[in-house]
Amino acid sequence: MDKKFITAISILIGLFIIYFLNQYNQNQYSSNSNVLVSVSQDDIQKIIISKNDDAIELAFVDSLWIISGNDSLIMKENSIDNFLNQLYELEKQHLVTSKEENWNKYGVDAPAGTHLALIGFEGTTLGYYVFGKSTNEYNRSYVRFDQNLDVYLLNGNITYQLQTRPEFWGEKPKEIIPEDSLKVENPSIL
Repeated sequence: MDKKFITAISILIGLFIIYFLNQYNQNQYSSNSNVLVSVSQDDIQKIIISKNDDAIELAFVDSLWIISGNDSLIMKENSIDNFLNQLYELEKQHLVTSKEENWNKYGVDAPAGTHLALIGFEGTTLGYYVFGKSTNEYNRSYVRFDQNLDVYLLNGNITYQLQTRPEFWGEKPKEIIPEDSLKVENPSIL
């Protein structure tokens, strides 16, 4: 056989080996499941959102969602449903880092991130997430979850819904005026 032919075959085999090793290494960075939240919505008893020193607890009590510790506001209609629907639509796109020293870069470290805890009926934590905003793409965000070191880019962004202000979630109850008070006693006076 020709020496050039053997060299070419050796280079080609070497390229195939490098390609398959690269594919193997890349597969380590893909997740087994793309769904971010895998717990059943029916199992969630409380939702706790915190950022810096602010926090809010939303609790499911007697088949209604309430803002814990706030008796002057009632939950806005569909606010929890809209939030949970968007939360359950989030999917992990790809792993961006597994190093804790890079958390600040993605806004998912303890001081910079927005924390979300989903609590079950017995007070067990069903899911714990730290969200960070993407500086390049406003329609996406970063997340790490369940005390894992891995940070993922998400296909959506719900950081604008992770509010700790009670007024975001609730509103003052509308005053109901009794029908009797709307009747005019003596129409001839008008």
